Amino acid sequence: MGRPSMTPPRGNNADGSIRYRALVADDLDHVPLNCQGAPEAVRARLADLGATAILAFDAEQHIGQLQFRRYDPLLRTPNGLWDPLYWGDFGEHAPVMPRDTLAIFCFHVGQLDATDARDGRYQNRGIGLGLLDALIAWARTNNYAALIAKHTPALPAVMGFMGGMSAPRYEQLGFRCLSSWVDAQLRDVVQQRGLIGPNDDIDQAATVGCCVLELA
Repeated sequence: MGRPSMTPPRGNNADGSIRYRALVADDLDHVPLNCQGAPEAVRARLADLGATAILAFDAEQHIGQLQFRRYDPLLRTPNGLWDPLYWGDFGEHAPVMPRDTLAIFCFHVGQLDATDARDGRYQNRGIGLGLLDALIAWARTNNYAALIAKHTPALPAVMGFMGGMSAPRYEQLGFRCLSSWVDAQLRDVVQQRGLIGPNDDIDQAATVGCCVLELA
């Protein structure tokens, strides 16, 4: 695969003041790499894929990113929800996909630095959809065959806690949802952290699933 385009078009769904582009090697010492793994692993994925994330900037300030890796149907997370590999672990629901398929990992919207803090000024402005839109454009430009994503429950509190997108948001950009299931670990966490209201269905609040977008 040739050298990728580093300037994907701005996501149509996002605030016009936000710029999007693919992560390049020069970014590794300057942008947060939370959940991306050890630097050597990030560099290896960068050499393989051409990028490991789509970045979002407000002027020169990093304010978010959408991480991705090559899809591996055999990938399993060693610590469930508490490991970044969770996003690429579809277990028995993992579909057969073309080799050049990218797996979408976590969204970090409002991330200004290498902490877990999130700046609320960047929430609810369509930046997550803008990151996803920009990734789709970048993946098409660079001849990837498909994208695969684990969708979160649609309940805003759970979606925000997880750092992902619900099925309707993926479907908004053309994804098909192939399967869904109740994540038992997430079900426990949702209850323990009080992320649901008295009238919310606990199983719906812990339902995740597999969404795909064919690009070829």
